[in-house]
Amino acid sequence: MVMVSESVRTLKCFLALTELEPLALGMVLRMVLAFVWHRGRMSCSAAAGSVASETVHRGELTRFLARPRWQKIDFNTPLRKALLAKEAGRGRFMFIVDATLVSQAGAKTQNTHSTGNRQRRPKQGRRYNAKKVVRKKCHTFTFGLLITPSGLRIPFQIPHYTKEYCREKGITHRTTAESAAELIRGLPLPAGADVVVLGDTAYDADVVQQACREKGYIWIVPANPERVYEGPQGHRPQVRSRLKDWTRLSLKTIRLRMSTGTHAGYRRLSQWRIGPKQKPRVFYAHQERSAVRRVGDVQLVFSTTKQHLKTATPDDVKILMTNATGMSVTEVIELYSLRWQIELFFKELKSTLGFHQYRFQDFAAVRAWAEIAITTVLFLEYERAQHLTDRRVPPDARRWWQRQRLHGLCSGFRQASAGRELKYLADRLKSVGGIQKLKRLLTAALPNEYRTPA
Repeated sequence: MVMVSESVRTLKCFLALTELEPLALGMVLRMVLAFVWHRGRMSCSAAAGSVASETVHRGELTRFLARPRWQKIDFNTPLRKALLAKEAGRGRFMFIVDATLVSQAGAKTQNTHSTGNRQRRPKQGRRYNAKKVVRKKCHTFTFGLLITPSGLRIPFQIPHYTKEYCREKGITHRTTAESAAELIRGLPLPAGADVVVLGDTAYDADVVQQACREKGYIWIVPANPERVYEGPQGHRPQVRSRLKDWTRLSLKTIRLRMSTGTHAGYRRLSQWRIGPKQKPRVFYAHQERSAVRRVGDVQLVFSTTKQHLKTATPDDVKILMTNATGMSVTEVIELYSLRWQIELFFKELKSTLGFHQYRFQDFAAVRAWAEIAITTVLFLEYERAQHLTDRRVPPDARRWWQRQRLHGLCSGFRQASAGRELKYLADRLKSVGGIQKLKRLLTAALPNEYRTPA
């Protein structure tokens, strides 16, 4: 919580790029401050009082989030452009796609779906199902995380709409793979940019590969277990059939140290995970170039961390597939190891910002909540970029800003805002008029029922 909005003028200047109306701008400002400052559970109540001298009722903020009129403007697009304009490095961009789920228990909550196993159990197990419980459902969001050559993180997201919700609202239904393909096509990068798209097995799909082909991007995904080699009908062995005899494959030992190498800057490792004492991860990999059915000429990399290959099972082996047929096996494994960065991003998004702690029936409010959470991440990354490009910042401070994740960035912004607020208070205390203004601000920070009569 801050007392006056003047203490967060950097945030106000950043949000001014969205060109939102003053009312919407003030509401988004409160939400972003709540994401950064909240203690405990993130809620509309916390956001309503995030600016102490300008509080609003939580119901007003909730109704604002569900109001579709102001959401017609894609207010995060100019913020992403401003952040990309701060990119000083030249090199390869990483675009990681994945989906995250948020559990919802309300029976009337819109656009929810169940991920439970509905398969009927044998009779002997049915006695455990006698108790009637409310099955939890969830919302799904397809995220794309763009990591720039200098390490900036720029998130994108498309919510998943169920078939029932699409019929109700007149929306075209899309799978998560189709949403990922749309994110890939919409990347605001110049033509000819060097981009590597990473994803898990769910994104080994024709639509994703087609989108990468149109943009000229490299893609690396684990091969679907049902993939088969190209060949005449009846003679198409599965790609996993190569794992029947490990001893006949030519394996290469690869030692990957996360703190070194060409792509170490994309990981944002803390200072305690950098140095020669950190143990490398050892992979045993086989590389081959083959024609895969419905994909074409690709490179396959079979890798495992099991040292005793005779005891390795097919489940211990990951089969990576990429359209970069000339890439070395070491680079393929090192690039795919960066896919874990989006999992860390989901953890930060939920544990640090409280992204998953909403409770709305109207999915329009959920969509606005998710977009403002992305706005918060973009602002924190913009703060990082400002410090990294400012020549007045000493090298030690620049390294600190380079390594911090969302928790550290929130802490840095809170410290800077607290310092500006102290200066604001000190300036007002120098005059009688300033003291009177502070009294009015302190009074405005209290609910009406707790204010003493004048």
